[in-house]
Amino acid sequence: LKDQFDNLDKHTQWGIDFLEKYAKFVKERIEIEQNYAKQLRNLVKKYCPKRSPKDEEPRFTSCIAFFNILNELNDYAGQREVVAEEMGHRVYGELMRYSHDLKTERKMHLQEGRKAQQYLDMCWKQMDNSKKKFERECREAEKAQQSYERLDNDTNATKADVEKAKQQLNLRTHMADENKNEYAAQLQNFNGEQHKHYYIVIPQIYKQLQEMDERRTIKLSECYKGFADSERKVIPIISKCLEGMILAAKSVDEHRDSQLVIDCFKSGFEPPGDFPFEDYSQNIYRTISDGTISTPKQEGMRIDSKTTVGKAKGKLWLFGKKPKPQSPPLTPASLYTSSTPNGSQYPIFSIEPVHYCMSDIKTGKPRIPSFRSLKRGYFCLQGPALEDFSHLPPEQRRKKLQQRIDELNRELQKETDQKDALIKMKDVYEKNPQMGDPGSLQPKLTETMSNMDRLRMEIHKNEAWLSEVEGKVAARSDRRHSSDINHLVTQGRESPEGSYTDDANQEVRGPPQQHAHPNEFDDEFEDDDPLPAIGHCKAIYPFDGHNEGTLAMKEGEILYIIEEDKGDGWTRARRHNGEEGYVPTSYIDVTLEKNSKGA
Repeated sequence: LKDQFDNLDKHTQWGIDFLEKYAKFVKERIEIEQNYAKQLRNLVKKYCPKRSPKDEEPRFTSCIAFFNILNELNDYAGQREVVAEEMGHRVYGELMRYSHDLKTERKMHLQEGRKAQQYLDMCWKQMDNSKKKFERECREAEKAQQSYERLDNDTNATKADVEKAKQQLNLRTHMADENKNEYAAQLQNFNGEQHKHYYIVIPQIYKQLQEMDERRTIKLSECYKGFADSERKVIPIISKCLEGMILAAKSVDEHRDSQLVIDCFKSGFEPPGDFPFEDYSQNIYRTISDGTISTPKQEGMRIDSKTTVGKAKGKLWLFGKKPKPQSPPLTPASLYTSSTPNGSQYPIFSIEPVHYCMSDIKTGKPRIPSFRSLKRGYFCLQGPALEDFSHLPPEQRRKKLQQRIDELNRELQKETDQKDALIKMKDVYEKNPQMGDPGSLQPKLTETMSNMDRLRMEIHKNEAWLSEVEGKVAARSDRRHSSDINHLVTQGRESPEGSYTDDANQEVRGPPQQHAHPNEFDDEFEDDDPLPAIGHCKAIYPFDGHNEGTLAMKEGEILYIIEEDKGDGWTRARRHNGEEGYVPTSYIDVTLEKNSKGA
């Protein structure tokens, strides 16, 4: 390689160009990682929920899982940024710094090589000049010798000419000898410099260029490794992000989501009851019973049924102006039968149609839980939200009130802690006046006490509303239970013509009371009969029951269960003495009866 200086120049330049080409590749990869991370963060930001603190949407497990996946994806984007930052610092930055140093070192080595080559060329020129001069002097000396010899042999030449030719020969010979010595010295010097150039200077420069190129290759190898290490370092964290996404997917619970939907939209209203049977045939039988009971007339009536029906319709006064006559209470004696030619009998009522229908309405259970609750629900759907949440269904209203009470209790606890701290600080100031003025704490203490009184009033007001809601829910449950029992009784052997059965020994059941008080219809919806027990429980832990509506219990005490836990962590129970209240579900061991209605 001693004569390949230009080729080495080109090779080292190619090495630097390749280094910069790889640095450009790393830079573009960094930009891709940064753009990828930025797009991922924008995607997460786009689909992240934007809910205010007051937003109380039900958090479904599928939604929570999706939000967790978004969080993991955001962390994943952060790791891509870490990769880009690591590549930029460890690979790209290092490559650019090394490329600059490499260019400087290469330039220095090439300059040294060029200087050595220029010095060798200079030595060669000096040697070549001395050689040419020696050659010229030798030719001149040869010409002088030939001239001397020619004059010396010429008989016609004078002695002076010969002597002059001899002196010229001696001069040229002496100059030739000097040029010869100079040429020999220059030649020896050039040979020495040339040997030094090709065996010492140039090999040293080439060795430095070789080391420089090898270092460039090693640096590329290190950068290749650093490029991969930047990715490998974040693989454990990325794996955790992916595992978090898998765990989020496994946390989806369809049953819990369904229960959240139920709890969110559960109104507490009872389903509408059965429509009562309206017997319009009583008036037909009454028309028949008003006529003659003779057999021919009955047969005539049976033959011309349309005429009979027309007459019967003419006597209807269900919504007419005819005054209602007074009738005695319905008894078996007040019923009489009318026989047909084939010997069959059917009951005939001796009370007026209007009175009978109204009595039947009184004894029947309503199709809706309460007219008042229906009216309230209708108006609250159209009106704005109220402070007592009366615009909500009973169950949702109870939950909202309970949440507000819990929040107020937490605020009250904070104010209580602040009051205790102020009292302690005031005592410290009184004992050590140099630490502060006790009077400066009095305004803050007064404000705290005022806040506590306000919170207590709010809690009391909301607890009153909660008790009202729970009382109505309990009354509604009682009405539903009694309605189910009456429904089973009224669905007995009742015929469309009237209240009778095929059993001749069973009396026909009529309205229990003919003359009822006008308010009796509304009182039917306000019964507060005790709820039936649906099971029993045993207290695992004692419970104080200081709050209103709760029931205190001792460890091991046996209570009746009258209402199951509806998802809020409270179960309604009753003592043997009839005292009722709510107890924590986690404090008791519940045993429900197989047949809750017969318990």
